[in-house]
Amino acid sequence: MDQTHASSPLAGAVHDLATEVVLALRSGDHLATVCGAAGIDEENRTGIAAARVIGADLLLPSVLYGRHPHPGDIAVLDRAVREFPPKPDAPAATAWSHWHMISTLQRMAPPPPGATTPGSGSGTAFAEPDAAWLEEAPWQAFTHQLSVLAPLAVPAAPSAVQRAAANRAVDLSRGFVRAVRRRDWLQAAGAGRWLAAIGGEPATLGLERGLDFVELMGGHDPRVTLHVRAARLMAEARAR
Repeated sequence: MDQTHASSPLAGAVHDLATEVVLALRSGDHLATVCGAAGIDEENRTGIAAARVIGADLLLPSVLYGRHPHPGDIAVLDRAVREFPPKPDAPAATAWSHWHMISTLQRMAPPPPGATTPGSGSGTAFAEPDAAWLEEAPWQAFTHQLSVLAPLAVPAAPSAVQRAAANRAVDLSRGFVRAVRRRDWLQAAGAGRWLAAIGGEPATLGLERGLDFVELMGGHDPRVTLHVRAARLMAEARAR
């Protein structure tokens, strides 16, 4: 998804969804519908695929502001979970993203008694995927994988990935600096979001100014702005 937003219908839908998430994060309006504003409903297959790319961040404004998500956004995320389950040979990051979408739906919009839970098919459907591979990953690969899993960097959502991030804040800091130097703004924004969520980065890193620079240079991609805005909101919450 590194192409311009006009290069394909899917890329355009991802761009539009990420833009609407950013607008909702800036306004704090819990009544706003991210998907409706982007012209996407649960019958729009391209939009559903885009929601799978955005993942649980579709509900991020509600998660960070502690408010009820819009029913339309819940319906689209639920459909994305059902339509695009990970294949048996899917990368670990894909399995974790799927798990996080389900757990976010359960936390933010629990189904009524007797209803089918999103993505359920077996008694083990909601067990956390394995995260042992993160513990021994070189810091460069660790930062890359954590940036892919940036939607998991939210408060009140503990996971093995979050614990791995907290245990390797220095490695994430190194990865953040490396991503900035390589002008990989999306990876830098994802790593910075994790650092804002977990804390523990060296004081010499200058994370706040670093995120400002990342947004300035990579802000043409709304996913970069999304991660930076999420990082700022979490940092503000930690400072209070």
